[in-house]
Amino acid sequence: MHMHMVEDVVRGAGYLTLGTRLKRLGERLQAHTQCILDEHDLAIPASQYPFLLAIHQLGPLTVGEIAQAVGVTQPAATRTVAQLAEAGFVEVSQSSEDQRRKSIALAPRGKRLIDVGRRSVWPTIEGAVKDLCKGLSGPLLQQLEAIEEGLAERPLSQRTGKVRKRRR
Repeated sequence: MHMHMVEDVVRGAGYLTLGTRLKRLGERLQAHTQCILDEHDLAIPASQYPFLLAIHQLGPLTVGEIAQAVGVTQPAATRTVAQLAEAGFVEVSQSSEDQRRKSIALAPRGKRLIDVGRRSVWPTIEGAVKDLCKGLSGPLLQQLEAIEEGLAERPLSQRTGKVRKRRR
């Protein structure tokens, strides 16, 4: 039984499948980011971090405002806020001006996650993604190909400039 390489039809279709390709690349970057978060013992899904960042930068927000700030649908924001509240990262309270509106603020546990992120993890992730993208130029599809190939060659966790021993 011989294994042969199956053509990547999404890559091959160029602009026709750009949305699928960007979504796929986003999911890969998020998975690589998750590895770095795990290495730093940060118990949060990578996809939820931007929600904490929004509240940190903009102060207490409603679910609708969080959805806008992060660029997701309101149902997606509602789900994520519920998960963050359950994990103890955010606190949900009635808005003082309008009792029908809920205000979402960082809980102490969420503040700690932001502090650790800002100090060590975010610069690490940002540096790794910069390393992945350095030297990119030319048409968009060529740049995407270079990013995809770069991730396949060396994952983000190997681009952080320091190799950490996993503690398990």
